[in-house]
Amino acid sequence: MIGKISARGARVAGLIYYLYGLGRNEAHTDPHLVAGWRHPAELEPSPRDDGRRDFRNLTGLLQQPHAALGWHGFERPVWHCSVRAAPGDRMLSDHEWARVARDIMHRIGLAPHGQDDDAVRWIAVRHAPDHIHIVAMLARQDGTRPSFWNDRYRVGEACRAAEERLGLRRTAPRDRTGAPRPTRAESEKARRHGRSEPPRITLRRAVSTAAATAASEHEFFGRLDAAGISVRRRYSTRNPGELTGYAVALPADTTRTGAPVWYSGGKLAPDLTLPKLRYRWAPSGNAARDQFTAAERNAIWEHAAQAASRATAEIRHLAGTDPGAAADAAWAAADTLHAAASALRSWEVHRAAGSYARAARIPYGRIPRHTTAGTSLRRAARLLAAATPALSDPTLTQIALIFRLAALIEAVADLRAAQRHAAQAAAARAAAAHLRSARCAYGVRAAPQHMRSRGSRAHPDFPFSIRDVVAQASKTAGAAPNRATPGRASHGPAPPRPRGPTG
Repeated sequence: MIGKISARGARVAGLIYYLYGLGRNEAHTDPHLVAGWRHPAELEPSPRDDGRRDFRNLTGLLQQPHAALGWHGFERPVWHCSVRAAPGDRMLSDHEWARVARDIMHRIGLAPHGQDDDAVRWIAVRHAPDHIHIVAMLARQDGTRPSFWNDRYRVGEACRAAEERLGLRRTAPRDRTGAPRPTRAESEKARRHGRSEPPRITLRRAVSTAAATAASEHEFFGRLDAAGISVRRRYSTRNPGELTGYAVALPADTTRTGAPVWYSGGKLAPDLTLPKLRYRWAPSGNAARDQFTAAERNAIWEHAAQAASRATAEIRHLAGTDPGAAADAAWAAADTLHAAASALRSWEVHRAAGSYARAARIPYGRIPRHTTAGTSLRRAARLLAAATPALSDPTLTQIALIFRLAALIEAVADLRAAQRHAAQAAAARAAAAHLRSARCAYGVRAAPQHMRSRGSRAHPDFPFSIRDVVAQASKTAGAAPNRATPGRASHGPAPPRPRGPTG
């Protein structure tokens, strides 16, 4: 059950005419009152001689408390909320809808139980089997202005209580961690310009990938510039030179005057604000170097797979003892997914990263402490970015990474289920399904390689140990690529191992 609060209006009469009218495409059937500040039978508009309803008595009664307030009242006093059940839910009776409406008005404080003669005047109209509309005037009958602070969250609480009481389909709570969806105007504009998706979605994916593969602010903004994203930095007015935020835009997305349409990090996703990105980059500021050999790339893919495997084990271990301690690894898994999708250039993995975003969310106002598994996953994401582009012919290490990532996401799904976060668990399962699809596709493409070699380490071009390659790849960008480690010779690759017995 979903409750949506519309923008406040100034004229209640126009809204009532709409609710009792035919609606768009004549969708309104049998409009009638199911609840109100008085019994619905007393408030129901009576029919006139011509068959139409007379709304003058109802609108007059609703407007009386606001008229009494005079200039103390709200400029837009009409509060409107639509409440809809899921398509698969059973049809509720008028009595059940009336209880839902009364509970909503009680929880948000507009009409608490037992205050019908002192609180606001309101009605609930049902003109379709699956939803109702609640209309209230923001003026109390005792001559004061009502308080309806956080009404959207209170409506969500009432809807979840109704779902549990009536046995309806459960929906996710409003936890303030969801990424803003594209508006209807953005979607229609994208369709007019022939884009496959609104710019907000494109920018969110680009910024998430840049944040996952960067190790510092400078590298983050550099990756956005390289991706063709316009960036506008915001500096402090109190401390000149201090960077406090940023906004991004697509060069082709402009207003009528030709100005770019900017989106701040927080407008793309709550975890893409600059303070949260800085916290994400805090553990290691080292950047990976840009050029790697094929063998080093294989080693990086293997290292990322091992990091995913270790994180899977840690999440499954903590799921039954301390689920909160696994939050950092679950959060960091999103970075690895974005980096792997960019490196593999796989839309199926991109879809997995988009689906997993909901499962990776952290509670509102909280940032988990860094853990070894989370730090390892973020380091693996940066190494994957440095190892791109991936070869068109997939290697066994790339397929192994997809296997390990699927197992990691399934572990997060079990973790969210244990935490009773049904929506996050469903999002993780959807991401795992996308990874399984990508795994099957890569397995088919890599079939000839299974016959050519039995593993990446048996290939003659793989003479390095994973520890050496990762240590070398984690050096800063300014480090010399062939600098020797103290106490170890590094004058080039060792010769390949001979096959078969050596004695």
